[in-house]
Amino acid sequence: MSVMTETIVEGKVFEPGTTGWTIEDLNDPEIERKWFAGRYEIVEGVLTIMPPAYFDGSLPMGRLIRNIERYLDRAGLPGDFAYEVDFVLTRRRVARVDVAFLTPEDRQRQEKVNAERGRRKLKYGRLLLAPTLIIESVSLGHEAHDEETKLQWYEQFGVPNYWLLNAYAKSLRCLVLDGGKYRVDHEGRDDARLRPSLFPDLVIPLEALWG
Repeated sequence: MSVMTETIVEGKVFEPGTTGWTIEDLNDPEIERKWFAGRYEIVEGVLTIMPPAYFDGSLPMGRLIRNIERYLDRAGLPGDFAYEVDFVLTRRRVARVDVAFLTPEDRQRQEKVNAERGRRKLKYGRLLLAPTLIIESVSLGHEAHDEETKLQWYEQFGVPNYWLLNAYAKSLRCLVLDGGKYRVDHEGRDDARLRPSLFPDLVIPLEALWG
């Protein structure tokens, strides 16, 4: 993808629901300050408010991440999780990712492209390249955004692995990119035990997530 350089856009009113927004608008320090004060995305150029993160969804997500981190420690495998990060998919698509997993190679590539973009004060900045894994916690009343819109975005951008955690349906769906399209790698609900291919020998006992 092409590297976007810094451009300051002045005089824009920060009002959710308005159109014509691009990633360049966030280079305005005042707009960026307002952006970080809430939960926002740019959806096809529309400034959009994201739903609140309820404890019902964040608790299972935390347990899922701890399960994976314990596995990585036991296996001696590197990698880091990042939370609530901006992911620049196109100029008019900026997603707020619940959780992203980055390998050391992912971080190195991200650091390089961020420096080329011109944001040298930040080592990594907003995600500009596909991380190895994105996990979204499905929000009540906004299921289509995670299950359809973001799925299509991440598929088109080439995110290798996309997991959908639905605490309300007590389900986890692990998708893997195959030939440019997502297919189900593993999925289950309630007390199922999942073994996603991304992490060999990892077992996810879903019952332990719901509590």
